[in-house]
Amino acid sequence: MKSGLFVLLGLVVLCVAVVQLFALKRERDAEAAYAAMGQIVDVDGVGVHAQQMGDGPDLVLIHGASGNTRDFTFAFADMVKDRYRVTILDRPGLGWTEQMSPKHKSSWTTAHASPTEQARLLRAATDQLGVRNPIVLGHSFGGIVALAWALEFDDLAGIVSVAGVANPWPGELDWTYKVNGSTLGGGLVVPLLSAFVPQTYVDSVVSNIFAPQDAPDGYIDHVGAALILRRASMRANARQVNWLRPHVVRMSAEYNKITVPVEVVHGDADTIVPLDVHSAKLPDQIDGANVTVLAGAGHMPQHTHPETVIDAIDRVATRAGLR
Repeated sequence: MKSGLFVLLGLVVLCVAVVQLFALKRERDAEAAYAAMGQIVDVDGVGVHAQQMGDGPDLVLIHGASGNTRDFTFAFADMVKDRYRVTILDRPGLGWTEQMSPKHKSSWTTAHASPTEQARLLRAATDQLGVRNPIVLGHSFGGIVALAWALEFDDLAGIVSVAGVANPWPGELDWTYKVNGSTLGGGLVVPLLSAFVPQTYVDSVVSNIFAPQDAPDGYIDHVGAALILRRASMRANARQVNWLRPHVVRMSAEYNKITVPVEVVHGDADTIVPLDVHSAKLPDQIDGANVTVLAGAGHMPQHTHPETVIDAIDRVATRAGLR
């Protein structure tokens, strides 16, 4: 009996080791294929990945869940760099920005990095890069970070929320966030996914995010979806999303304190971050907030309706006296 148990334990250990090796191999391949395109800024021991381009008033771009700076460098940044100095940032634990954790100094207090903590980190990075009085644009999860930025600081020109998280949602999140964000799931399920998720699954997820529109040709190859399949990134992403709602509840009660111009672009066919739950309420919460609704548009207006998003940026610039 004992010898059989030892054999079984040995097989389990071997299987775990093989999975970890496969995951490590895929991570190294992903990092070689999608190297950092910008610079790493040290903020109190946390490396923040940032890219800058263009000239003009400062525009900061913050990506959503499971994303990285490449979402904006695919096409959108090139469309605005002729009139703005664009700074694109990876959020904590994603792309090439390190995760925030209690070991770091200063005000970092939660391993999952709340929107407020992310805003503090990213703002500190932009300070080092010479960004002044920026328009802060956030897509999806980045939208709630942009709103946190406006609640925390007054030295910004305004906010543009693109299909952004803004208000508490009913119901439960997808089960994968709970599993991947848990200690057990993070230790057992995440390595399996990291090692063996096929490209067809990645293609399907991207298709669902863009629906009912199609992802642009070449988007999947450019965006580096393999970076989110790294074990640490999957855990960080799951924890941030899984523990987000309490922060949104607290923040939404304080939106009346936001005094900078706020422009919102949101599709009425967005099933990822529904318009009626999130952005539709903002004009009643923030004085002067303007919501542009895109009929039939899904969750990725920066790709499917970039001109409308650029118009929203320009309106903030005009309202803030930058143009």
